[in-house]
Amino acid sequence: MKLTDRWYSERMQQSIALARWGHLGAPVLVFPTAGGDAEEIERNQLVAACSGLLDSGRVKLYSCDSVAGRAMMTAEGTAAHRRWLCNQFHECIANEVVPAIRADMGGSQTPIIAAGASIGAFNALAVLCRYPHVFGAAIGMSGTYGIEKFFEGELDDQLYLASPLHFLPGLEGPQLDKLRGRFAILASGEGAWENIGESWLAAEVLGGQGVPNRVDSWGHEWEHDWGTWRAMLPRYLDELC
Repeated sequence: MKLTDRWYSERMQQSIALARWGHLGAPVLVFPTAGGDAEEIERNQLVAACSGLLDSGRVKLYSCDSVAGRAMMTAEGTAAHRRWLCNQFHECIANEVVPAIRADMGGSQTPIIAAGASIGAFNALAVLCRYPHVFGAAIGMSGTYGIEKFFEGELDDQLYLASPLHFLPGLEGPQLDKLRGRFAILASGEGAWENIGESWLAAEVLGGQGVPNRVDSWGHEWEHDWGTWRAMLPRYLDELC
């Protein structure tokens, strides 16, 4: 069963949708690719690939519109606006999407698993690092983590706050202490359009701060495409759930 909600986010000054699949199980927030909407993962059979886990009540999947990614892909507004929106998108996740998931789960405070492919992997890792009191693990598939290149190469305060490759080296205190009890899986193929170097870069930053992580290479036969992610996601959810 799929349900979809939509509301207006004051933080982002535009609407966002949240879709849900399943009845019971560990909550998993799957971020779309750069310009994707909340139902992208269903159209591309990623939900179907997780049907065994859904049917057995081991996971409940959620996905929201990639508001900041869509703005990035369409060059909405100025680069400064898009950098601001990237930060505000994460704030919306923590303060609007997560409470909606909690309510749908009957108030459960079970840590949420964040997952995503490509730019979705960036968002999954970012929310884990920014809000480790909410998210328990991240599954990054074919991730692109050095995102300043999509914002005219500039790094301002807004993008710094949104990008774990930049804020994590200087992080300290309770947030870092909590994050060191979390886990990130960084998986990538090495076929067409893949760049596993992005995953190794993220792993180096995470490891430098003592954050548990693992890079998995799937080899040269796996491309940057939905077929790869349909194989990856159920495998890693089976491991974590």
